[in-house]
Amino acid sequence: MSVLIIAIILGIVEGLAEFLPISSTGHLILAGHLLHFEGEKAATFEIFIQLGSIMAVAVLYWRRFLNLLGWRREKTMAPRLNLLHVILAMLPAVILGLLLHSFIKEKLFSPYTVLISLVVGGIFMIVAEKSRVPVRAETVDDITYKQAFSIGLFQCLALWPGFSRSGATIAGGLLVGTSLKAAAEFTFIVAVPIMVAATGLDLVKSLPYLSVNDIGFFATGFFTAFIVAMLAVVTFLRILKKINLTPFAYYRFVVAAIFWFFVLR
Repeated sequence: MSVLIIAIILGIVEGLAEFLPISSTGHLILAGHLLHFEGEKAATFEIFIQLGSIMAVAVLYWRRFLNLLGWRREKTMAPRLNLLHVILAMLPAVILGLLLHSFIKEKLFSPYTVLISLVVGGIFMIVAEKSRVPVRAETVDDITYKQAFSIGLFQCLALWPGFSRSGATIAGGLLVGTSLKAAAEFTFIVAVPIMVAATGLDLVKSLPYLSVNDIGFFATGFFTAFIVAMLAVVTFLRILKKINLTPFAYYRFVVAAIFWFFVLR
């Protein structure tokens, strides 16, 4: 198979899965296994295309990010989500991720651990959906500092590849009293700085595996992920008005079952 076709396929997988509660890392590991595209170069490529997905959110929410940085705030603007909310939500996963980085890379990046994580994460999403916690934050601007930090604690679950960062944080948001839409938007916003930090760290460590000959391959994956992620985020926010997390949980179960019975057995 052409390397450019592989780049497009994985870019589509990354763009679709990064901000849906189905785990982009888990899907990339499983897709890479099917395409026989594994190893250090594959890992570096996956890191690079994640940046494409991140840029999609940065473009979609550029006004929000300028507000967070204090560059576009209007004088009449009511109290809104601010940088401290984002920092509180990032802190737990950043600290734990730095402490467990080597363990996670060595022990949890395999198809077997991903399948388990897909199932466990799906169960967690269903439990959160059925919890019926009273909503105290209808919009992202209603989220309190305590809720932001609590969502950050749930985000630590996503350090296990396959659990899904968006799945963990959206479900966590429901458990601490945010609406589904508020939890999803907060997830997207927090994703940008934490993923830039995580992918930046991984890219620095992966520089020895990059070469000039890979520019076309990496660029194809990057722009594919960027475009698909932009469409996925907009579509996801629209369908959340009609459905909840449960269908995504069932999807995770089906993927895990199919991959287990037809690929790994």
